[in-house]
Amino acid sequence: MKQKEKIKLIKIVIPVMIILVALAFGIITKDDIYAAFESGFSEKKKSTNDTGGNISSKYYEVLKVVDGDTIQIDYNGTKERVRLIGIDTPESVHPDENKNTENGKKASEYTKKILTGKKIRLELDVQERDKYGRILAYVYLDDEMVNKKLLADGYAQVATYPPNVKYAEEFLSIQEKAQKAQKGLWKED
Repeated sequence: MKQKEKIKLIKIVIPVMIILVALAFGIITKDDIYAAFESGFSEKKKSTNDTGGNISSKYYEVLKVVDGDTIQIDYNGTKERVRLIGIDTPESVHPDENKNTENGKKASEYTKKILTGKKIRLELDVQERDKYGRILAYVYLDDEMVNKKLLADGYAQVATYPPNVKYAEEFLSIQEKAQKAQKGLWKED
């Protein structure tokens, strides 16, 4: 099998495996998959608005950094929470204090340093919102994706929830490099 064929096969097999695991663990349902296909899972719209899967041309002001992977923005005059998709940072503001960690506080502070008071752009994947009503997005500061920056600097780990898997392979590669370099949360004591 040629290298290009292997890569093509991997690009199909990995998302299918992720979806099957998510189904097995109840993270998603068959209805989620059907809804994803109905909303254009198999065919991205070619637009630059917030619903097309491309980076928005509109800038949104970051009002607050909630924690390492969640921010609050001014979204067309409304305060909205945005969850950075494809990544997860340790807990820092969980109501159960026992779940909050020192690494979570570090990740939160790092995100605050990067985004507080800045203007960002959003790129959506398949689902626009999670079950908590938060906007699910890849967040861009200038031309840099913050989701990738958090992974590269070792302040987040990959957390893929189908059908939002657009950058899953790339994120895993970035995380692996951060782990090997022992950056951020991956530092060994």
